[in-house]
Amino acid sequence: INAEYGLFFFKVQLKPNMNFSKTFEHRTRKTNIVCTIGPNTKSVDSLRELLRAGMSVTRMNFSHGSHPFHEEIVNNLREAAKLENKYCALMLDTKGPEIRTGKLAEDKKTVLLEKGKKFVFTNDQSVLGDETKVSTTYSTLPKTVKVGDVILVDDGLISFKVEKCTDNEVYTEIQNTGQLGNIKGVNLPGCIVDLPPVTDKDKEDIAFGVRVGVDFIAASFIRRAENVVEIKNLPGVKEKNIKIISKIENEEGLKNFSEILKVSDGIMVARGDLGVEIPIECVASAQKMMIRECNYAGKPVITATQMLDSMINFPRPTRAEATDVANAVLDGTDCVMLSGETANGKYPTESVSVMHKICLEAEKVIKYRVLYTNLRKKIIAKQGGKVSVPESVASSAVKTSWDLGTALIIVLTESGDTVRFVSKYRPHCPIICVTSSQQTARQVLISRSAHPFVVESMQGTDQIIERTIEYAKSKGFIKPGELVVTTSGNIEGLSGSTNIMKVSKAK
Repeated sequence: INAEYGLFFFKVQLKPNMNFSKTFEHRTRKTNIVCTIGPNTKSVDSLRELLRAGMSVTRMNFSHGSHPFHEEIVNNLREAAKLENKYCALMLDTKGPEIRTGKLAEDKKTVLLEKGKKFVFTNDQSVLGDETKVSTTYSTLPKTVKVGDVILVDDGLISFKVEKCTDNEVYTEIQNTGQLGNIKGVNLPGCIVDLPPVTDKDKEDIAFGVRVGVDFIAASFIRRAENVVEIKNLPGVKEKNIKIISKIENEEGLKNFSEILKVSDGIMVARGDLGVEIPIECVASAQKMMIRECNYAGKPVITATQMLDSMINFPRPTRAEATDVANAVLDGTDCVMLSGETANGKYPTESVSVMHKICLEAEKVIKYRVLYTNLRKKIIAKQGGKVSVPESVASSAVKTSWDLGTALIIVLTESGDTVRFVSKYRPHCPIICVTSSQQTARQVLISRSAHPFVVESMQGTDQIIERTIEYAKSKGFIKPGELVVTTSGNIEGLSGSTNIMKVSKAK
């Protein structure tokens, strides 16, 4: 495992940062941080604090909040980013197709369900729930489940075993005692669910995202590659070059992962519903598989859900949570995500700061030269021994950075594709993405080690490189006398023409 992931061990010291902090490969954080924004953090001042603490991507969760609420987040983020002179990507996370229980009787907020008693799920939405029955929003439930299957409600807190199915009802036995509330989520582990990949609400939300100019759509409950294609074909998505991040949240999505990855721009390991849909002991191996395959494909991957969950209420995470974040970094994730911690928690800025520090420490344990060698072997084998010209130049740039001990890789790009190729080979030093596109500058912020630098024009390569080196010096990426590798194209300003690599020295 050490050889595969390029890790090495060292004696534990009480002081963090050790001696690594003096070397250029550890001057900046490589892993990006996605923050979910909610009522507690949507103000300009709060967003500025999160940006200073290390936020790379703002996530808007469309399971909650109205369009005016989210538009306020968009406007406030742009104001905060302008004031902080930083770039921050915008991600729209769809609610997606879901199954929920119906409402309870008017006089009940919750009902107590006792282990061993019988319980009925009905298609009749006029039925108000009680201790014996509840309606669901999924009309084909009796056809989807069979005798012996398990139905989970409220994130798996209450379990039911199916005993009989009729045309309109499912008869079950309660497997554990619990309180059932109004309109709770329903999961059907191991069942193929007949739900539309994009709901009417999702279409309205995506149309809103197109209008306000989001950079990413995190598509919930993706089960097949066709689901991704359907979202890409919605009005304005392709035209606005919005990238699709497929959220893998169920067993069907896992089974079809290879096909989903091919048509997606990135993947989110959405461990919340995934941990209910598949056995909890399988979540870690599923996470590692998805991250590994994304790394080989050169597509960004986000690890999400409950990473620092206790910081919703406490100023410090648990040891297990800190280790979870570190392990995701060591697995190879491009981004780690905060949900309730920054959306409605008591310590949003502290959560980002803690995650930033954990990522920095974890990145110091990676032996990047070994990682590059192993990644290249696997990638070449998976791609039949050949890669494209831009990818070959990107891979060579990373190798050259090792051979010469360069402190920085500069990538001149219009689309950001070459940056993703360089990031794919996990360089030990930062990557500066030089582009004239504001959108590209934001979208590279989910690729590991990438930092944007926007110029007015991509004409005049030598002058752009000089300006970028001066910028890098001002940000502490590089010091005078250190070497820089640059990739560019011989046709300036043309996307997809990367075929030149150059080595320079910072003055």
